[in-house]
This record gives sequence, structure tokens and C-alpha cells, in this order.
Amino acid sequence: MPQTRTAAETAAKQRRPTGAGDAAAPLWRVWLAAWPVMAVFMLSNAATPLYTLWQHGIGFSAGTLTVVFAAYIAGLTGSLLVCGVASDRLGRKPVLLPALTLALAACLVFATATTVAALITARLFTGIAVGAAVSAGMAAVTDTAGPGRKRTAALLASCAMVLGAGLGPLLAGVLCQTAPAPTVTVFAAEAVLLATAALAVLRMPLPRPKTHAGGGTWIRVPGVPRGNGRQLALGIAVFAPGLTATSFMLSLGPTLLSHLLGTTSPTAAGAMAFAMFLTAAGVQFTVQRLPRRTILTAGAAATTLSMITLTAALHTSSAPPLALSALLAGAGQGLGQLGGLSLLNSSVPPQHLAEANAALNTGAYLPAAVLPLCTGYLSNTIGLTNSTTAFATTLAALALTGGLTIHASRHQVTDPTSQTTPADAT
Repeated sequence: MPQTRTAAETAAKQRRPTGAGDAAAPLWRVWLAAWPVMAVFMLSNAATPLYTLWQHGIGFSAGTLTVVFAAYIAGLTGSLLVCGVASDRLGRKPVLLPALTLALAACLVFATATTVAALITARLFTGIAVGAAVSAGMAAVTDTAGPGRKRTAALLASCAMVLGAGLGPLLAGVLCQTAPAPTVTVFAAEAVLLATAALAVLRMPLPRPKTHAGGGTWIRVPGVPRGNGRQLALGIAVFAPGLTATSFMLSLGPTLLSHLLGTTSPTAAGAMAFAMFLTAAGVQFTVQRLPRRTILTAGAAATTLSMITLTAALHTSSAPPLALSALLAGAGQGLGQLGGLSLLNSSVPPQHLAEANAALNTGAYLPAAVLPLCTGYLSNTIGLTNSTTAFATTLAALALTGGLTIHASRHQVTDPTSQTTPADAT
């Protein structure tokens, strides 16, 4: 009988996509696994404080700026169609290492950009790298953590994303005003960070899967196994509006600062983005022990309030409501992201987790691309105040609908305490 159990355990380990054991991994190893996600997301928003410099140097409108941002979403979405499935079938490293190489290429293009086409290319490369980070990278964190730290893995992967997204523009804004040749300096620094991330990936104990994870084509709209669709939909219902709110702040936030305060300071734009994502990270650590239903409902409420304060900022020409709106947007994204990732981590088998992460982010990033893009071009016709008011009204309605859906789905949103183990503590 003991031999039978041993054989079954051995077979189960061979079916896993990683080399993680049943015991919880040391926390330092989980943090190290989260570093590549953080480094890639630092690059994702590093360009935010520099857009005003490029606008004056190259010359393009707010509508064109949203096209540059949409190129990033296009690259990310295309990457998600491939990277989730490829990561579950080939392993995390064969997806992450090429993605980090492409991120380094984006740094080179950004540093030498003199045309809108170059900016679009660099953002496209960045989006592809980010698509790999949110699918294979976040799954690698969960794999490294092991079954004993699933909640911790979701928390650290989510926080790595938002902390990177906030630190990138802050670092870029400071270097832009204090260092010579700002664009070259910013992206040289980013390249160094990405190189260290590549070394971290090489050190991860993540062998290639022994078997393919499911069938089907390699390029497809990512999804989840049968029976997990409800969890995916609930995560998207809150994460998508929150992500759209922060995407709007990143793409048109500097323009709004200029409109309300008359400032084009890269440091001001970077500081606002940093504060927004620092809130996104901090709120996740604060609520990590709360039920998932509470986390997701709070995320929807934060996004709704963010849009209300954004409208107030525009119609009163006041900067404090704009700052509050950014902080609430960060909270909305952070809560929605943590809730969505936690739902998937607790219900999706490890061999399908990267594709599930890709599905969650695909559903969230599509409106994050479309709505700010439409707002940017609409501002050329009806003005920034009116177009942003329309955007805020639409997104508030979506966030409110998501919150009500979560409130009505008490049986599908399981209390995370039921999944907690003694080892799963930060």
C-alpha cells in the first residue's frame, strides 16, 4: 500500500508543469520569481513622463498619443493569444527569456526615438513583453511558491505588477529632470534592470513540462478549463474597469495635469502615476485576508468613486480631485486584480494557469485600450472636458455593474480563508 501511494505521488509530480514540491517555498524565492514581472512592468510605464517631451520634440496630438498607447495594448493582446498556451506547454522560461530580450530591444528603440513610428514600435515590443509577464511570469510565481503559498503567490505577483507600473514612471520622471540626455539615461537604466530580471529567470527552478497541457491550437483566444468560466468572468467584471481607469490616467493623465495646472513637469506626471500604483499595491496587502467577495466589491466601488472625482476635477478645474481620482483608480485596479488572480489560483489546475492568467488580462486590457483611445480622439472634436466626462460616466456604469454582479454571486466567490494553510503567510 505505501508503494502504491508513492507511485501515485510520483506520477502526480510528473504531470506538474514545474518542479515545485508540496512544501511551501521560502519567501525570498517567491520574491525573486516576482522580480521579472516587476522589471517588465517598470518598462511598461517608463515612457509616461516622457510623452510631453516627445510631443514638443516630435509634434503630435493627444489623439496620436492614445494611438501610441494603443500600440502597447495591441502588442500585449497579441502576446496573450500565444504566451499563455506556449508557457503551459513549453514551460515558463522558454516564454520569459525571449520576452525579456524583446523588452531590451524596446529600450534601445525608445532611447533613440525621433518619430512617432519609433514610439509605436517600442510600445508594441513592450506590450508583447508585458503579455508574457502577465501570463508566464505570474504563473512562474505561483509555480515557485508551491501549493502551500497560493494566496501569497497571487498577492506577490499582483503587487509586482502594480509596483513596477508605478516605479517605472517615477524613476523616469526623476531621471528626466536630473540626468543628461533623459531618454537615453532612462532606458539605459531600464535595460540594466531587465538584465537582472533575465538572470532571475535563469535561476528559477522551473523545468520544462513533461506533458502538453491540453490540446487545441497554439494561437487562440485564451480561456480556462470547463467549470472555471464563472470565476474568470467575475474577475474580469471588476479588474477590467479598474485597469481601464489606470490606463486612462497613464495615457491622458499628463495632458490633464497640463490642462488643470499648466505644468508639463515629467516629475509631476511620474509622481502621480507612482502614487496611483503604490496605492494599488498597498491596498492589496491591507485586504489580503478579507473574503474575495469583499475585495472585488470594494474594487468596483473604488473605480466608481474614481470616475466621480475625475468628473469633479474637470468641472471645477481643481487638481486635488484629480489626484484623489488617480489614487482611487489605483485601488480599483489593485483590488480587482488581486481578487481575479486569487479566484484563478484557487480553482484552475497549475498546468492551465498561465493561459487562465492570459484570459483574465485579455478581458481586462481590451476595454483598457478601446475606451482611452476613443476618449483621446473624441477630445479633438468635443474637447477634453466633455470627452473625459463621457469616459468617466461609461466606466462608472461598468464598474457599478461589476460590483452588483459580484454582490449577487456569493456562491461563486469563495472565501479565501477556506484555502489558507499555515504555511501561506507573508
